[in-house]
Amino acid sequence: MVELLIKTSLFALMLALGLGLEVTALQQCRQRPALLLRVLIGSCLLVPLAAMALIKFSLVLNVAPPVRFGIALMALSPSAPLTLHKAGRKGGVREMAALLQVLAAIAAIVTIPLMADLFRQVFSVKGWDLAPADVALQVLVAQVLPLLFGLGLRRWFPAVAARLVGPLEKVANGLLLLLVLVILGLTLPALGSFLAGNLIAVPLMAVMVALSLAIGWLLAGPDPAESTTTALVTSMRNPGLALLFAASHAPGIPAVKLAVLSYVLVTVIVSVPFLMAQGRRRPEPAPAAEE
Repeated sequence: MVELLIKTSLFALMLALGLGLEVTALQQCRQRPALLLRVLIGSCLLVPLAAMALIKFSLVLNVAPPVRFGIALMALSPSAPLTLHKAGRKGGVREMAALLQVLAAIAAIVTIPLMADLFRQVFSVKGWDLAPADVALQVLVAQVLPLLFGLGLRRWFPAVAARLVGPLEKVANGLLLLLVLVILGLTLPALGSFLAGNLIAVPLMAVMVALSLAIGWLLAGPDPAESTTTALVTSMRNPGLALLFAASHAPGIPAVKLAVLSYVLVTVIVSVPFLMAQGRRRPEPAPAAEE
């Protein structure tokens, strides 16, 4: 039930976001290939490499394997579907986030298997072969296709898109809320026990989220809205993909799923002060001229 709800809510969210995005704004973002390439490298390569260094350090602290696996899976999974929604609400550039998400989702088909191979070699892990075909299927069906379909409807049938976007956004947000409630209802007791038994997990994940935010922020230009967007793109990972990989490759270690959910909660908590600081950096709107 949870897996079906995840796929349905992500599909509805991406379709709604595609219906609401301006194609002309996306074309303007596309005119800045250097920035897009930098953020793409940061999200798909630099964040996993930072996680690898952090996991190496965690071995000294004797951190439990499920915590390390959870951090690794989240670091490997870029292109969080909620990035567009959050960028639009928190002062970011929604269209840039959309284009970066599509590019990261496509790049993930190659980068996830490659980085997974690197993780396996560095940490001598067996049985975690993330095939490109599996990644491509999940990314294309859950993210890229509904987003592109929404953009196509908006481009060729703007009147239809305008009528659909409002109701579909409400449905998508309702499904997301239901998904959160279902996941919390099913995992809250176990999640509390997991965190109580792995006290080092939260600070370790917080450091990883802070590193991801810093990578995105440093890759942007001086524009506060763009730096907010790029930081969100690099730090907000894809829990849907991570949970899918955990279910298929670690069915005998249910704590890995709890680690992924813990990472999501830590991401939200750590992002709050960053977004507040970015909000203070944005210039105040100029006062209207008196008549």
